[in-house]
Amino acid sequence: MKVLLVGGGGREHALAWKFVREQPDIELIAAPGNPGIAALSRCVAVPATDIDALLRLASDERPDLVVVGPEAPLAGGIVDRFREHGIPIFGPTAAAAQLEASKAFAKRIMEEAGVPTAFAIICSSAKAAHAAVAQSGAPVVLKASGLAAGKGVFVCMEEAEAHAAVDELMAGGSFGAAGSTVLVEEYMEGEELSVFGLTDGTAVLPMLPVQDHKRLSDGDEGPNTGGMGAYAPVSIGGPALQVTVMKTVFQPVLAAMREHGTPFTGLLYAGLMLTMRGVKVVEFNCRFGDPETQVLLPLLRSTLLDLMLTVATGDTLAGAPAFDWEHSASVGTVVATGEYPASHRGGLPIELSLLPGDVHVFHSGTALSENGALVSAGGRVLTVTAVAPTIGEAQQRSRSAAALVRFEGARYRRDIGWREIARRAGTS
Repeated sequence: MKVLLVGGGGREHALAWKFVREQPDIELIAAPGNPGIAALSRCVAVPATDIDALLRLASDERPDLVVVGPEAPLAGGIVDRFREHGIPIFGPTAAAAQLEASKAFAKRIMEEAGVPTAFAIICSSAKAAHAAVAQSGAPVVLKASGLAAGKGVFVCMEEAEAHAAVDELMAGGSFGAAGSTVLVEEYMEGEELSVFGLTDGTAVLPMLPVQDHKRLSDGDEGPNTGGMGAYAPVSIGGPALQVTVMKTVFQPVLAAMREHGTPFTGLLYAGLMLTMRGVKVVEFNCRFGDPETQVLLPLLRSTLLDLMLTVATGDTLAGAPAFDWEHSASVGTVVATGEYPASHRGGLPIELSLLPGDVHVFHSGTALSENGALVSAGGRVLTVTAVAPTIGEAQQRSRSAAALVRFEGARYRRDIGWREIARRAGTS
């Protein structure tokens, strides 16, 4: 089987790892890939956002399947273009990818479908957003409607902080077009979970719930990030909750997308808040999450490639068996540069030789220098994932291995999975 994998982050490294595990004789091409992916596939220096160049590459290579990792090419219409040329590709069309590319669109779809979510005021000017903040008071959540690489969310506990966030989102220019529309949203309390669903537009195969850690520092302190680590399984995400998510989230939103003439196929990611009033949707993504994918795939016994090909070729998932999972725990710790999330330093030499062989090291922001040395190339550099019989043991292994990653200013959280460990100890 020949597969073209679009992307070059930790999520794509985990997907490449899984594909090679499933089919050791696979011919895997990654565009652009990264040094970690290069150990598993042939990497081609084509950016994930250059859809024309990717189409030329696929036309030359004629892969059996194209898998798109990041959101930007999906929002940019890569699936539409590839389908026009008869190339099997896994992912949603640009119209369907609006579930992630436009939080305002997603909010309207959820309201139409009766999907539980936070109340929000959609604002297209700073004046309107400031007025909405004054009306809502604090605490309140502000979100850039467009794609902001996981950084366009501000959880504001004081009204003055919220007004400052409006200025940063809409007037500061750092979020560009993504901040031209802002959601002033009800603050929700509870635990967050991420649930992925593989879908053909109607049938859904849900994956194991996972909990991401968005805040930069231990104890969930500091600014929001794209994710500093994750773990699975989550005991509060058991079968009963999964049934609820299917009935109240996945099925109604997919039905609404079909009714709009924009059926969603591929991987639908539901970010959920478990509130005192039940499950509510925080956001949707139109692709696998990062770092959740690096935690989930080492636990997945079932095949992914065959199911992805089924969806990409327009066949149905109806009747497909549920995913089969290892009876273990998985913890992934992200190692980031010292300046993240405000900025990052590239070109920092990375030393990995001290890491034990019983952990998975997924490359997110790495590159090779001119002399072939491994260096940093992004804010989140690596995800170190450990699988063990218990969550406590997996956390300890992941944390200990993360401490052995060597580059200047390396930082990581030491408490990934802390809620689950407290729950199992009876202290939460």
